[in-house]
This record gives sequence, structure tokens and C-alpha cells, in this order.
Amino acid sequence: MIRLTIFMKILPTRVFDDALLTPYRQIGDEAADAVVLQIASQRGREGLAELMRYLGDIQTVSFDTQLPEVQIFFREQGHLPAFANLSQMEKAMAFFWKHDQKIALLLGCYSLPYCYAAADGAQVLWLSERIKNDTYKRLEETGEFVFGIMQERDWRNGRNIIKILKIRLMHAVIRYFTRHSPKWDTFWGLPINQEDMAGTNLAFSYIVIRGLRKLGVATNETDEEAYLHFWYIVGSLLGVAPLLLPKNLREAFHLDRAIFNRQFKPSTAGVELTKSLTKILQQQAPDSALRNFPVAQMRFLLGNTVADLLAIPQVPFEESIIKLTTQIPLFTKLFRSSKISSPVLEKYKRRQ
Repeated sequence: MIRLTIFMKILPTRVFDDALLTPYRQIGDEAADAVVLQIASQRGREGLAELMRYLGDIQTVSFDTQLPEVQIFFREQGHLPAFANLSQMEKAMAFFWKHDQKIALLLGCYSLPYCYAAADGAQVLWLSERIKNDTYKRLEETGEFVFGIMQERDWRNGRNIIKILKIRLMHAVIRYFTRHSPKWDTFWGLPINQEDMAGTNLAFSYIVIRGLRKLGVATNETDEEAYLHFWYIVGSLLGVAPLLLPKNLREAFHLDRAIFNRQFKPSTAGVELTKSLTKILQQQAPDSALRNFPVAQMRFLLGNTVADLLAIPQVPFEESIIKLTTQIPLFTKLFRSSKISSPVLEKYKRRQ
């Protein structure tokens, strides 16, 4: 008798403990920060303001007329990382477009408020006042970015890489101004630091996957891993340290738990940001009777612990209905008819 022994390959899971994560709260993005510092020292605030006007124009991907240091940055950083798997990227984009309506819902009711619960990182958003004073525009920009980078042809022609690098430089400019603001408390760490960037990357990747599961969407691990890989690439282009980008769903789970335990706590910034977001989402309801449903959806997706941190009110009647409506397209219709998602969704769907 021949005895066969089958050895299963167990992939190691990295440990995301305080010893690893704490130093990253004082680290930004060396390459992007160097560009911003150089412009600031040579041209001052006016030079940075001019750069921000260029970075905020998502339609312009040419950088030939920009300052030499900006051109060098785009040329040096403007390529896919060596680990990028094109087949996985294609699979991830197909996964996105299969579930685009529900992902639009998750971005507004799950990913964004999840970011706000990380109290210290939320301070940057609150101090910038863009979310507070122009929430609608900020949501629209988020939709433009996410739906834009899901265009396969814009990876082939290089436009998406430039768009992502522009966001990366924008983060560096915001980091520069915020860290020099008298309102910034160094206790919070460096503005838009590596841990907070890693958490944001999780909110747009792993948290979306988890949200789809909560909505009862039938997914498979192969597609989920591909989607996570896609955001691994995006995170790398955005300047997130490789050690803080999960390589698989198991690592994503452990990194999320670590950041949750370290950073999720009550804060005025988190509560007020969530109020601004909730107000806009409620305004998109096609009928006044549905105004509380986005609130109920947030509590369902976030869970009571995180929802309580953000002071999201309880709406018992709607919450009882939510458990049934996650299986029917009520919220898909709500978002399809909203002013926020409709132009973005239709614009990019036509390009598929």
C-alpha cells in the first residue's frame, strides 16, 4: 500500500502590530513630499496654489507644461509596479462593473463613514473644511475617481496612472499645508500619514468586499482577491508603503482589525463629517418617506459599535426593514436616481 501525504500550502500572514504601525503615523510620502517642499521653497504658497489648480483638473493628464520637478515625478513614478498582474486587474474591473450600483451605495454608506471613524485621520478632512462646506462636490469627486480608474482602456493608454499620481501629489500639498497649520495637533501624527492612507485603501477595497457580503451579494474568493489586488496596485501608485498593503484577504482582515483597534474612537471630527454626509444622502431620497433609509443603511453596514462612535441616530422602523431590503434593489434605485451617482454612473457606463 502506498501512503500519499498531501501537504497543503499555508500562506504566511504578516503581523500588523503596534511596533509596525506606530512609526508609520509619522511617515508621509517621501517622493511626493520632496516635490511639494521644493516648489514651496522656490515659489511659496502661490506656486503650490498653481499646482493644486492643475491637480484638481481631472480631465487634464498632460504634464508637459508643469514645473520640471513635477514632470520628473510623473516620469519616474508613472508606471505600474512590478507585481501588477494584468489578468487580475481585468478580473477586478469586471467584478466592479458587475456590482457597480451596489458599490456606489457602499462607497457612500459604508466606506466613507468607516474612514471618518478613524478619529485622528479624520482631523485632516475636518480641518480642510471641504467635506463640511462642499460635501456634494466631494462625493462627486470620489465617484469620479473610483469609476474613472475602473476604465480598462485608461490603464492601457496610461491616463489612470497620471490621474492617481495627481491625487498622490494633491495629498502631499494638503499634508504640507495641514502640518504647518496652528490647528494641527502633532498628537494625531503626520497629516495623511501612512497608516491613515492604508486604512483608506482598505475602505475602498476590503470594506467594499465585506459590504457586498453584508448586502447578500453572491461573490467568490477569486474575484474578491482580484479586487483586492487591483487596490494593492492603486495603493502603491498612491505612495502607500508596501508593508501596509495587504496581499490577500486574510492579511486585509488582520490589518483592518489592527487599525480598528488603534484608531477607531469617538471624535467631533468623525461625528460632524458623518452628519454632513448623512444630510447629503438624505437629500437624494426620491421621497421624504425614504429619508431615514440611508441612516438605517449606514447602521446596518457599519454595525452598532462604529455607528455609535459616529453618533448615527437609530431609526428602529427603517432598521427592521433594511434586513429585508438588502435583497431587493430599493437602494440601488435610490442611488441611481440621485444627483450624485447618476452623472458619474452614466458617464462611465457609456464608456464600457
